[in-house]
Amino acid sequence: MTEEKRANAAPLGLSGFALTTLVLSVFNAGLLSSGSGVVLGLAAFYGGLAQLLAGILEWRAGNTFGYVAFFTYGAFWEWYFLTALGIFGDVTAAGIGLVLIGFGIFTLVMWFGTFKSNLGLFMTFLLLWITFFLLGIGSMISNTTLIHAGGYVGILTAIAAWYTGLAMVVSESLGAKAPLGRAPTA
Repeated sequence: MTEEKRANAAPLGLSGFALTTLVLSVFNAGLLSSGSGVVLGLAAFYGGLAQLLAGILEWRAGNTFGYVAFFTYGAFWEWYFLTALGIFGDVTAAGIGLVLIGFGIFTLVMWFGTFKSNLGLFMTFLLLWITFFLLGIGSMISNTTLIHAGGYVGILTAIAAWYTGLAMVVSESLGAKAPLGRAPTA
């Protein structure tokens, strides 16, 4: 008996993360100042639900790193969605900053897990922990410059994640190896 081929869930998780991160980061960078509610649908479904699903599929495939990363960031986007709707009551900027710093610490630790991976994942996680720390500290001390800087780094994070995910899709469809490079420390 041969095992049925399963799709790689990582491109779905990376793409959901990338698009949602890109749109929110444009607002965080101050490039757009109105219409930020557009992020909510993405946070609930593409950044949230799609990543939760990708995480479950990575768990099923036995990929612990992918499972933990996608499920955690999917849960992050669901938290963001519910927090933005006011479900948790009065949440302060300092409280949000603390959560962002917590996710920054988590992402920094996960970044170490990319050292023997590919350059795409290495850069995505590197840029993401920097984004979280900039946004978290900026929120805690009400510093717009840090929040804008976090937005710009978030845009770069989204580009790295999207490239990584889409390189996997295109390379599989062409029957070639994904042009992702090796992580610098591998």
